[in-house]
Amino acid sequence: MSPIRIAIAGVGNCASSLLQGIEYYRHHPEEELGLMHRDLGGYGPEDIEVAAVFDIDVRKVGQPLHVAAFARPNCTKTIWENLPDYGVNVRMGPILDGVASHMAEYASDRSFLPAEAEPCDVAAELRESGAEILLNFMPVGSEQAARHYAEAALAAGVSFINCMPVFIVSDPEWAGRFTRAGIPVVGDDVKAQLGATILHRTLARLCADRGVKLKRTYQLNTGGNTDFLNMLERSRLKSKKVSKTDAVQSQLPEPLDSDDIHIGPSDYVPWQDDNKVCFLRIEAEGFGGVPLEIEARLSVEDSPNSGGVVIDAIRLARIARDRGEAGPLYPVSAYLMKHPPVQVPDAVSRMMIDEFIAGDLRASDQVEFNGNGLPARYDHK
Repeated sequence: MSPIRIAIAGVGNCASSLLQGIEYYRHHPEEELGLMHRDLGGYGPEDIEVAAVFDIDVRKVGQPLHVAAFARPNCTKTIWENLPDYGVNVRMGPILDGVASHMAEYASDRSFLPAEAEPCDVAAELRESGAEILLNFMPVGSEQAARHYAEAALAAGVSFINCMPVFIVSDPEWAGRFTRAGIPVVGDDVKAQLGATILHRTLARLCADRGVKLKRTYQLNTGGNTDFLNMLERSRLKSKKVSKTDAVQSQLPEPLDSDDIHIGPSDYVPWQDDNKVCFLRIEAEGFGGVPLEIEARLSVEDSPNSGGVVIDAIRLARIARDRGEAGPLYPVSAYLMKHPPVQVPDAVSRMMIDEFIAGDLRASDQVEFNGNGLPARYDHK
């Protein structure tokens, strides 16, 4: 089987963790720890190759990828120190709205330093590199930049995996364009392997399944990476808050009033670096209306927490390309993304992915749902 050639927009902590993780599993071919699938349709993590990369930071543009992956302001924990020379240098992407103005007020090793180079033609670079899949790791709030890369993917015939909260794959107009172009896509806004959103979703679903009525809830997060610094500009958070809130609301029989649910980034704590701490509270009522409260604290290294999820998204997109599928990959997006085109309970979307891998289900087919909110095909399971 031929390698999976990817392009990356944004060489930040998430990209660095992904690259390091691929090398870790390449050198540990029997290791399954931290992966939802070691082998996925015949593809392993080591089958992923980097064909092109784009960034805007002066410390990364023009540099070899194996150098840029460790350049400031990246601050995630090191999984694998000795990245190979990929033979790929970082190309200058369009800045557009990718850099929040307030970041200039912070120390350079914590914030972005835009290069003054001329942006490249992203679509041309994708075509020339032979990339099949483009990962979008733009900062939260980069609406224009995300759409620019999506347009380039369409122009180049490249699949688009949207790892950040700008609604492209879940937008019917964009989804229709990728479908008509014959390009499979995954999005929007990647879930962590075991992060704040998946934990909150699971607890909310548990309440619903056990007859407990959730009354109020919040999720407050702190971190010290550029993502949290970027999100100090609250105007950039609209899509992020919608994405995270919808992911939890979708697990409830009836959505909570907006005053009773608060989910979103809370504050930037520089010394935390890439460590993210989530504080989660649920207030509910159980048998006879008796109050019930849940409080949880989750501490994770933010960027590696999405690495295994993205590795699965890449391989599932490649399988879809191999099979000639087009448009949003519904169960893939539902299982791996916070804001997919169709929200599906995680256990059900996992079953659907397993059927897709086995060749028993097309991941681009819309699924009919019955009265209990589950796909009709799973009534018997």
